[in-house]
Amino acid sequence: MTATVEGLAKRSRWTQLLGLIRFSHTVFALPFALLATIMAICTPLPDGGAVTLGWRQFVGILLCMILARGTAMAFNRLVDRRFDAANPRTANRHLPVGSLSVAEVVWFTVICGLGFVAATLLFLPNRLPLIAAVPVLAWLCGYSLAKRFTPFAHLWLGVALALSPLCVWLALRGWQSAADLTAPLVLAAAIAAWVTGFDIIYACQDADFDTQAGLHSIPSRLGVAGALRVAAAAHAVTLLVLAVLPQLAPELGLGAVWWSAVALVAGLLIYEHAIVSPADLQRVNVAFFNVNSAISLILLLAGGVDCFLG
Repeated sequence: MTATVEGLAKRSRWTQLLGLIRFSHTVFALPFALLATIMAICTPLPDGGAVTLGWRQFVGILLCMILARGTAMAFNRLVDRRFDAANPRTANRHLPVGSLSVAEVVWFTVICGLGFVAATLLFLPNRLPLIAAVPVLAWLCGYSLAKRFTPFAHLWLGVALALSPLCVWLALRGWQSAADLTAPLVLAAAIAAWVTGFDIIYACQDADFDTQAGLHSIPSRLGVAGALRVAAAAHAVTLLVLAVLPQLAPELGLGAVWWSAVALVAGLLIYEHAIVSPADLQRVNVAFFNVNSAISLILLLAGGVDCFLG
């Protein structure tokens, strides 16, 4: 009986840790890592060879994505715990209410970080992932501190998620040439603009709190109305970059399915902006999670189909 209770307590602890890092939000970045995997496999190497995906590389991609995000999110909860406690919207998070201790989250952060570095060993003899592991983690964790000194923290987050296709590409193909990086860099630019836009929308909920707390953000700097205009501009850039990807990287074979997906993404982004206004932020979470998770999955499916068929 005691063992059963202890087991339930442990499962509850792990459930809380997964809730701490919002594990379900992995759906934003993981599809782009998988899309970059497909792109890297379907694109011939400069010497005419091809990339083969073994189980080690596939497991490495999954582990690196999950552990890197776990490290960054846990670090965010640690360094922001005092702000979270003071903000009514976030006061019920795990650290402010004491359902997890600071020591537990510190250990979880360290374990995830070390696990991420260890996971890069699965790509050996390609040493680029191991060499880049600490700088990548530093950038991901740096986002949590960015709001303390720059209103461009949203772009910082955008670049953080945009690293996923570039890192996957280099992990699978190694360094070939600058020209070989065109496809992942263009995809990364689209991701950076997309994430910047939806993070600005999400931050509109905290515009007043950020101003009072001395934190920097586009909504606290420009007001909610101005911030929503910036977010719309960022999403216009997203659509433009997605539209030019087939021209800039013709080797991917993106065609009708990709164009259909871009049109659908445009509709979803228009809907996202239609349901959020300065006078009504009630549906920000719908815009943030439902719409954006759909966008990442749509682009994965469309890009995968066209790359394999092209």
